[in-house]
Amino acid sequence: MAKRDEFERARMRGERRRTDEPYAVSARYDRRQQRVVVELNSGLQVVFGPQMIEGLEDAKPRDLQEIEITPSGFGIHFPRIDADIYLPGLLTGQFGSRRWMAAQLGQRGGSARSAAKAAAARANGKLGGRPRKREAA
Repeated sequence: MAKRDEFERARMRGERRRTDEPYAVSARYDRRQQRVVVELNSGLQVVFGPQMIEGLEDAKPRDLQEIEITPSGFGIHFPRIDADIYLPGLLTGQFGSRRWMAAQLGQRGGSARSAAKAAAARANGKLGGRPRKREAA
């Protein structure tokens, strides 16, 4: 259990942080645009598609209708799917865990089409293509 002075120091850090960093004052899901809209205390609006965020990528519109803002304002919570977004991370371009973000980048890279990639695939095909996988002995 935290001691009273530890709690007080943590509370003061939180207050200082709220004066230095933007925090959410409202959040809603715009069903027509299929976007989550978060308004910050600075007046700035952050708007994003749920498919861009880990934990929200497979959410249905009805799952996104209810949004809660954490008491600090640094997080938003979607209770129907038990998903959380850390606002400072979102503002710095972190849309999920490192592993999830790497998978998203790899998926985009693998689906890229370029002249060099097409030429490499043709050259590989002339050599017999990808070798067959061997069964484990």
